[in-house]
Amino acid sequence: MGEKKYSSSITLCFSVLGLYASFLTWSVLQERINTKPYGSTDGLSKPEFFKAPLIINVTQALLASITGYIYSYINQRSDPFDIFFKNDRETAQSIFKSFILISITSSLSSPVGYSSLKHIDFLAYLLAKSCKLIPVMLVHKAFYRTKFPFYKYLVAVMVTAGVAIFTLSHSSKKASKNEINDGNIALGVGQLLGSMLLDGLTNSTQDQLFKLQNKKNSSAKLSGAKLMCVLNAFVFVLTLAYTIAFKYDSEVTYTINFAKKYPEVLTNILQFSACGAFGQVFVFIILENFGSLVLITATVTRKMISMILSVVLFGHTLNYMQWLGVGFVFGGIGYEAYLNLLSKKSSRATVEKKNN
Repeated sequence: MGEKKYSSSITLCFSVLGLYASFLTWSVLQERINTKPYGSTDGLSKPEFFKAPLIINVTQALLASITGYIYSYINQRSDPFDIFFKNDRETAQSIFKSFILISITSSLSSPVGYSSLKHIDFLAYLLAKSCKLIPVMLVHKAFYRTKFPFYKYLVAVMVTAGVAIFTLSHSSKKASKNEINDGNIALGVGQLLGSMLLDGLTNSTQDQLFKLQNKKNSSAKLSGAKLMCVLNAFVFVLTLAYTIAFKYDSEVTYTINFAKKYPEVLTNILQFSACGAFGQVFVFIILENFGSLVLITATVTRKMISMILSVVLFGHTLNYMQWLGVGFVFGGIGYEAYLNLLSKKSSRATVEKKNN
């Protein structure tokens, strides 16, 4: 018993450290690629920003799909794509349609979100993306008529207020030419809200997909690792096809020419994609072995550290109102995690009482 507990603790420590290392690096590279100039920053020449978000998506989806396939095969000894071939025709078609919808919303979310970085601070973007509760609640309420407890609405209000305070308290100083942010907050917030709504559609449809699998007597069940592999494969194919067909010059040709001038951008994109892929593996390890509460705690603290790193590494300065906004956001998320912990302890105590 003691050895098992020790082994479990080692696994948790390893997974959390892996999650931190992967996604903290991922977050720093995300800001580097999307908001910081390449080339000279001495003020004598015009800085150039990398503006090909679809190329980033294609690369990240490919590496994540390959990593998910390897993880699924090693962990479960199964082919992730067997959900289409081992299930009956009706179930397979239903799963396929859900994956098409999820891959479309997922493919659109990142480019729209990255576009908002031309108009708002990366920290505002990071804050808004820190809580997926609001868009998921909106979509569940609108499309699936899901009811939520009162505290979730309270958390949603706290997070919304925090992001609003942070964004509207942005310093009115003129952006330097080494910054991509043009200060058009209204457009940036609109794009960010669009990206968050797409995130909500993605996560809500994923929830419904897992519920569908649990209800049906499927031969091949959908796991987190299979979802990671198959979804990213769909995103890769759809995004690559769209990019080649409609955005070849502005994405592919542009990236080739940009990389000839600044080859380090390719290294940054590959590092960013690899960190995202490995980070997802640690997410699934924690989720499968220790539950969603531990994952939420690890994720929230990671996002707080990401913000601190962004402030330190990229020279951001926050005023008092912006710190208040940060407090509202993470206070709301922390409050939700605390209530989930109490609920879990209460459920466990009830089960133990019945067993005794």
